This record gives sequence, structure tokens and C-alpha cells, in this order.
Amino acid sequence: MTINFRDDKQDAIKAVTDPQDLASKVQELKDLEDEIANAEASVKKLKEKAKVVSQFEIPQMMEQMNIKKLKLKDGETVEVSNFYSASITDEAAAFNWLRENGRGDIIKNEITVTFGRGEDNKASDYATLAKGQGYEPIQKVGVHPQTLKGVVRECHETGLEMPSDCFKTYVGNRTNIKRS
Repeated sequence: MTINFRDDKQDAIKAVTDPQDLASKVQELKDLEDEIANAEASVKKLKEKAKVVSQFEIPQMMEQMNIKKLKLKDGETVEVSNFYSASITDEAAAFNWLRENGRGDIIKNEITVTFGRGEDNKASDYATLAKGQGYEPIQKVGVHPQTLKGVVRECHETGLEMPSDCFKTYVGNRTNIKRS
């Protein structure tokens, strides 16, 4: 038994004889897309509000009360902890500072070479000869974001200043609720 999908598809298309059915489905899709967009906007606003409460309002209140951690009646715990964020604004200067301050090992240096279809042999040769085959490698040098956050934390805790002309750093508070 063979199935002809093209004929089946044409039969299904012919079965829809009322253009109003199609119009109502198009309208249904538009309504769903609008509803999704509204829900996403609502979630974004809720996340922004939660961020303000978590990073500013609760930490400030707990600091005024000299509380770092507390346990609620229901067994849940509320704790304010530091969090760190960082990005590199000037790569050359940042990499130089990292190397000079004993952190050069976190800089990753990746070289990528792209070969076309049927060039498996050239790829194998290139693995041993690098530039010997006339291809120019693509070099990517960088620091993993989580690793950089760790360096910011370490520098903050030891009092070592990271230069603001090559790093954009942020140290803030975050409220963590452990639910029971």
C-alpha cells in the first residue's frame, strides 16, 4: 500500500470550502500571538519588580536590622548574600591586567579553522601543520563569564581593585529564600 501525500494534501485543501473557517483560524492565531506578547510583557514587569525587592528592599531592611539570615515559622530561611557581575570593556588592557595580577591562566585562547566539504584529509594535515596548508585560522581569545565573576568576587573579598577602564564590575546583594 502506498500513500500519496500530495493527493491527500490536495483533498484536505479542497475539504475547506468556507473561507470564513480560514479567516477565523487566522484571527485565532493573531489573538494567541497577542496574548503571548502580553503575557511575556507581564512576566518581564514581574521579574523587574522581584529584582528590586530581592536586590535592594529586603537587603536594606535586613541590614538596618543587623540580620544576615533568618528562619521563618514555616521552616523557610531568608538570607541575603553578595553576588557579582562583570564584563570586559577593553580586552587588551583587561588581559594585560589579568596576566600581571597572576590570573592569566583564565584567559582562553581558541583557534578555529574551517574546511569545506571533502577536505577531511586537509583538516587532518592541518591539525599537525597548522598554517602550513595556506589557511588562516580564526583566533578567539576570551574569559568565560562565570570565571570572570569569580575573579571579581575574589578581588572584592581581598580588597584588590579591578581597573574600571577595562572591566565593568558590579557587586550587589541578592535575597535567597530556601523553601521547605
